[in-house]
Amino acid sequence: MLPSCHGGNEADREAQRKDSINAVLQDSINTANAERDSLMELMSDISDGMARIKEMEDYVSVNNLSSETPDRKKQLREDMAMIQRDIIEYKNRLAQLERRLKQSTNYNKNMQNMVANLKRQIEDQQNTISRLNDQLAAAHIQIKNLNQSVDSLTTVNKAVTQEKEEAQQETKKLTTEVNNLSACYYVIGSKKELKKNKIIETGFMRKDKILEGDFEMAYFTKADRRTLSEIPLHSKKAKVLTNHPKDSYEIVEHGNVKTLKILNPDKFWEKSNFLVVQIN
Repeated sequence: MLPSCHGGNEADREAQRKDSINAVLQDSINTANAERDSLMELMSDISDGMARIKEMEDYVSVNNLSSETPDRKKQLREDMAMIQRDIIEYKNRLAQLERRLKQSTNYNKNMQNMVANLKRQIEDQQNTISRLNDQLAAAHIQIKNLNQSVDSLTTVNKAVTQEKEEAQQETKKLTTEVNNLSACYYVIGSKKELKKNKIIETGFMRKDKILEGDFEMAYFTKADRRTLSEIPLHSKKAKVLTNHPKDSYEIVEHGNVKTLKILNPDKFWEKSNFLVVQIN
């Protein structure tokens, strides 16, 4: 019975040894599969990240960032910040996975190439995001400079507008002054009408006298001495009472009706801006 028991123990030990080997092999296989799955999952995540970065890169290159609204630029920055955080996570996950692979017997040439490839992809993502961030920052600066240019242009426009308004006011003022200096006044009336409106003063055995400054201005007609050349008198008889040089005007007749023609305006108006004509 002793040999039989001894043989049985040997068989049991052999079975246990085989079970242990199988368990170790199975653990190794499970570890290898888990590490391979981790690599594949990380590769998928990185690929998705590359797709998001490519989409954003196409958007930034096609669209004029200067024309984007502040909210849209803020959203772009937030999206890139999220991708940046994902890249950091990818790097950490890959570093941990690479450490585990180097400690195992499953780190074959194929896996080494996969790790190296993932490192290059992560580095490319990091460079692209940095470049896009620079583009956003440059667009922000361009917009700031544009706003400064617009503000400067607005200031210049205000100054030009103010100068223009001042020039217009000055021109208007000068025009008014020139018009006032060029203003002349004339009145045509009978002796009775002229006396009634305090234009002349008459008396018995006394020469008629033209009053100064006390006459009724509303009775006069205002005109521009620069353009006034003829005054219809609507009468067969007419006499200039105010003091105007005789050679600066003439009274002509058209169909039994008198008309006063000013021959030399400057000379005619040099002594007075008022003209009084008496008609009968």
